Amino acid sequence: MDRRALLSGIAAVGAASLVGCSGGGDDPAPSRSTSAGTTDPPAPAPATTPGTTPGTTPGRPTIDATIATGLNVPWGIAFLANGDALVSQRDDGTIVRIATDGTVTPLGRVPGASGRPGGEGGLLGIAVPPGDESTLFAYVTTSSDDRIVRMSLAGGSLGAPEEILTGIPIGSRHHGGRLLFDGTGALFVSTGDSGDGDLAQDRDSLAGKVLRIDQDGNALADNPFGNRTWSFGHRNIEALAFDGDGRLWAAEFGEKSADELNLIERGGNYGWPDVEGKGDDDGLVNPKVTWGTDECSPAGLAITKSTAYVGALQGECLFAVPLDGTTAGEPTAYFGGDHGRIRTVALAPDGALWVTTSNTDGRGDPSGDDDRILRVVV
Repeated sequence: MDRRALLSGIAAVGAASLVGCSGGGDDPAPSRSTSAGTTDPPAPAPATTPGTTPGTTPGRPTIDATIATGLNVPWGIAFLANGDALVSQRDDGTIVRIATDGTVTPLGRVPGASGRPGGEGGLLGIAVPPGDESTLFAYVTTSSDDRIVRMSLAGGSLGAPEEILTGIPIGSRHHGGRLLFDGTGALFVSTGDSGDGDLAQDRDSLAGKVLRIDQDGNALADNPFGNRTWSFGHRNIEALAFDGDGRLWAAEFGEKSADELNLIERGGNYGWPDVEGKGDDDGLVNPKVTWGTDECSPAGLAITKSTAYVGALQGECLFAVPLDGTTAGEPTAYFGGDHGRIRTVALAPDGALWVTTSNTDGRGDPSGDDDRILRVVV
């Protein structure tokens, strides 16, 4: 069936297939077992996450509606309490507000954001801190670095960006870019290795890491190494999510053999560039799930009803991975090839998933409606 015949706002259900999907994606993550010599603090409280009752079994994901069309590489999604969402558009460097009825309102451009079709940088992740809908944080690629900026949302438009963390290394690929607040207001940041794998093992480098910072860009006092690094040895993480018990998970692009779903440990070494996929070094943390790099390229992640939902660029599908505490089961693929490249997956306040396509990013086959945001019920 022609996938463009399925791009309507009426309800539709994608065909499911086990484990694999179909193929074309961003440059796709590293390896694990248990990290030594670290003492974990209590798991960070997630920001409010609806629908995460442990032990429940989700139904088959179903596309309930097309929320919005005609977007430019929608990358980051930050929900407001009323269900509206702020959405970053990667290549044109703009933020739009999308209401639950699909109304799209431009909020402005982020100065200095540098994105291009076929690239991986630009205006990437965004996040609203808990309890403060007047402020927006954004991960931005400039001509010289990746950085995190803070902007006011007062008056319905973007204020001038204030730099809170600069100097994240950049190259032609591997920018990372996801932002995620926990319930205490700590900001978790995923960064790529910028194409230089050795930086991922340097705990003082900002590249190839999950960072944990305060809202002024500083390291938090209980970070494991006395700096901003929370975990290291990552190739390129573009997806972060908390589960219902406050555990942090990440989806990571592999190089030649294995994309990964990882449970992020405080101080954990995830192996890149020495190990890709599962390894046998007791000093490394192994992934909970791996895929071949031609069947996934995981760019989005949301967790609800004890299931991790992973957006796959290369796989052109949505994977559902059952979770049981710290273990993960076999992935099942949905909507395989029906909507092209799937990027961000975000959990809305009403418990539905907002799923973005990424067909206008220079690596896909866009239809006249692309890019779109789909509302998926589970």
